Amino acid sequence: MTEAGVPVLLATGNVLPIALALHRFLGLDTPIIAENGGVLYHRSGGREVVEHLADRRIALAAYRSLVRAGLPVHRLFTDRWRETEVAVEEGLPERRIRAVLRGQPVLVESTGFAVHLLQRGAGKLPALRRALGHMGLIPGDCMAVGDGNNDVAMLRASAWAVTFPSGSARARRVADYVTRAEYGRGFVEAVIHAGVVPPPVPG
Repeated sequence: MTEAGVPVLLATGNVLPIALALHRFLGLDTPIIAENGGVLYHRSGGREVVEHLADRRIALAAYRSLVRAGLPVHRLFTDRWRETEVAVEEGLPERRIRAVLRGQPVLVESTGFAVHLLQRGAGKLPALRRALGHMGLIPGDCMAVGDGNNDVAMLRASAWAVTFPSGSARARRVADYVTRAEYGRGFVEAVIHAGVVPPPVPG
């Protein structure tokens, strides 16, 4: 896609070190959105810049509230590298977590792999708007691919939204296209279906 002049941005709930490794493996030079929009990495004037778009103290206070309430929450191994949020293992219904955190300025979102606690007002969509601003673009110029509840706002704001059969119910409801295949094959299916890249030539 990049060879065809189509920029590709990574927007992930994962930590920046992991996202940056994938970014470099793929040969990308676009911004990276990590930690569900809490972290934005980009280049400016030849320098690598990391912006924090959320206050981790809010997420940590929310996590401590869950512990005090007696909820069996366990932080992910990768939390040692998180700079703006807290991620705990899946297992508890989101409604139980939200009930404890009612009134706190914290966003509770499930990715299917973890439940993320992030300062309210942050998220993938605000970070995407900021990242695209560096490129002279807006979400309405873009095709977005996502499969979790944390992707829903970004999918809604995009010109064309794609998810996979395994995507969350909310992601499937807002998607313009649900692929037949999963994961990598599903992504290839989507970009061909959208006309972003041509289909492979048989033989």
